[in-house]
Amino acid sequence: MSSLNLDDFTDLIERPDGGVRRDAEARRERLAVPPGSLGRLDDLGEWLAAAQAAVPVRPIERPRVVLFAGDHKIAELGVSARAAGSAVELVREVLEGGRPVSVLARRLGVPVRVVDMALDCDPASLPEGVVRHRVRRGSGRIDVEDALSPEEAEAAFRAGTAVADEEADSGTDLVVLGDLSVGGTTAAGVLVAALCGTDASVVTGRGGLAIDDLAWMRKCAAIRDALRRARPVLGDQLQLLATVGGADLTAMTGFLLQAAVRKLPVVLDGVVASACALVGQRVAFRAPDWWLAAHDSGEPAQAKALDRMALEPLLAHGVTVGEGTGGLLALPLVQAAAALAAELPERPERPESAEDAEDAEDAERQPETGPGTEPEQEAAQER
Repeated sequence: MSSLNLDDFTDLIERPDGGVRRDAEARRERLAVPPGSLGRLDDLGEWLAAAQAAVPVRPIERPRVVLFAGDHKIAELGVSARAAGSAVELVREVLEGGRPVSVLARRLGVPVRVVDMALDCDPASLPEGVVRHRVRRGSGRIDVEDALSPEEAEAAFRAGTAVADEEADSGTDLVVLGDLSVGGTTAAGVLVAALCGTDASVVTGRGGLAIDDLAWMRKCAAIRDALRRARPVLGDQLQLLATVGGADLTAMTGFLLQAAVRKLPVVLDGVVASACALVGQRVAFRAPDWWLAAHDSGEPAQAKALDRMALEPLLAHGVTVGEGTGGLLALPLVQAAAALAAELPERPERPESAEDAEDAEDAERQPETGPGTEPEQEAAQER
C-alpha cells in the first residue's frame, strides 16, 4: 500500500507572508516614484517580498530552468506536428544550444536542467547532463489505456518532489518550469477539461507547431475519449494523473507542490505547466500563491487553467514554442521588479521651513484667550 498521501500538502503549504507583504506595500508608498506608476511591477515586487519574507526584496540571482521530458503514446494518433517518440530530439537540441530556450538561457546566464521521465529512447543514447528519473518508456495512450500504473505514478510524483528539494537545497531562488514533450499538450487538455468541467473542443489547441485542421480534429477526438476515462477518477488527483496525465506531468505536479512547501517561487511556462498547476491547486488550495504565469501561449486550455487559478500572464507576445521559452522571456521582468522594489530611494521627509518655525514660535508666545483665561475674565468685569 502506498505511503504517499497528497492531502498532506494542504497542511504543509502556507501562503506567502501576509505581514511582510503589507510592509512591502507600506515601503512602496514611501518611494520617490508615485505608487501605481510602475504598474504590475509594483505587485510583482510585493509578491516577491512576501515569498522571500524580506523587505526590501532580495534580487533574483540564482534562477534556473527545469524542463521535464517525456513522450506520450497518444501522439501516435497524429495529434502533434512532431512524430511520436521524438521528444529526445528536442532534448538534444536544447542541450546543444539550438532551441529558443537555449539561446535565451545562454543570454541571461540561466542554467537549464532537463529531467527524463518517460522519453521513448534507449537511455544510453541520452546526452550528457540529462537527469535520469525515467519511470517508463513513453506514457500510455490515454484514450484507451492508463498513462501510468499506480506504482509508476507514485514514482514520478516522488521524482518531481525530489527535484524541487534539490533546487531549494542548492540555493535556487526562482524556477522557470516547462516541458519537453510530444503529445503533452493533449494530456494537458484532458486534465484541464476534466477539472474545469468543459468539453474537449473548448480546450483543444493547435500546439507549439500549429497543427492543421485535420490534426486538430484528431486531437479533439483524442481528448474527448480520454476525458471519458478521466471523469470517474476526479476525486483522486494522483489517480487522475496516472489515468490521463503521464510521467512528465505527474512529476511536474509533484515539483510544483513541493516547491510551494519549500517556499520556492515558480514561473509557469505554458499549457502543460499550467495544467499541472491546476491539478496542484486541487490538491492544495494555497499552492498557486507561489506561482506566476509567464505568458499567454494562445492555448485555450492554458487560458482556462489560469482563469480558474486567478493567475494573470505577465506577457502576451504570441509565443507558442513552449520548452520554457515564455518563462525566460518573463524572467527579466521579475528581476526588474525585484531591483526596483529594493533599490529605488524613499522620499525624503519634508523639512520644516523657516516661516513654519516662526509661526510655531508665535503660537507658543501668544497667550491663551479661552473662557477661563485672565483676558477673558477682565473683559467680563468691564462689561
